[in-house]
Amino acid sequence: MQKKHQMRGPVSRGAPSAARIKSRDSRLFFDPRGSAIAPVTTLVYDFTPGYTVPEHFHDYDQLVYATKGVMTVHTSDGVWVVPTQRAVWIPAEIPHSIEMSGSVSMRTLYLKPRLVRALPRSCSVVNVSALLKELIIYACHYPALERRVKAHSHLIALILDQLESVQSIPLQLTSPNDPRARRVAQFVLADPADQRPLQEICKLAGASKRTIERLFQQETNMTLGRWRQQLRLMQAMRLLAEGHKVTHAAVEAGYSTPSAFISMFRRVLGTTPGRYFDQA
Repeated sequence: MQKKHQMRGPVSRGAPSAARIKSRDSRLFFDPRGSAIAPVTTLVYDFTPGYTVPEHFHDYDQLVYATKGVMTVHTSDGVWVVPTQRAVWIPAEIPHSIEMSGSVSMRTLYLKPRLVRALPRSCSVVNVSALLKELIIYACHYPALERRVKAHSHLIALILDQLESVQSIPLQLTSPNDPRARRVAQFVLADPADQRPLQEICKLAGASKRTIERLFQQETNMTLGRWRQQLRLMQAMRLLAEGHKVTHAAVEAGYSTPSAFISMFRRVLGTTPGRYFDQA
């Protein structure tokens, strides 16, 4: 894959390092004795195109939302693409990095672990309702929300109520564990637009297509073909966030026609790419 299509972008200047983010977390979450002082804290930051927050983790659960731009979250278990109007849920102690496509205005809520019990203990992309969006933006006016402050207490209750009912959406790629399936995944990730038959790619990885299909179904809950389709959708979304036209994004991501991409986009996100990014 050419550099402009790689899943990880270059590190840019002007955004916080992982150490700075971790340091800020520590100051907000804990007093000098180490006891937690706020159930919810926030982080607001604007990132330049292509910036990558290096791998790090938090002691708190994290809801990452972008009012502008597209983010890609990487963990050892997979990849999650987060367009505007969606957020990614990252439970505590999960090492992750975040890559920016286009200029990104990030709004993050950190919550005490298991404060939100309805969400899984694994990463997921979730829908953000109009109300939850406004609650996130409003909460980010404060560095921390504390229950002893009446207005903060009401705001925390509203946020938790919204998070208890959010729906996950399929914008992730789970990484297979079997070495043969991983090799196939690496081949496909290297160039989403590669039109070689899957049988040929499986042969290069040292296994039959039947074997690889079985492994992908077991370990990612997707067929290999569906996994590649998901990768192409995610790649095209990243290209759109970088300012490319729909036709260019579709072709570069491996779709046979722009209409095939638009159809897949509508199926997953409920509208066309043009309308989605115009609304964003």
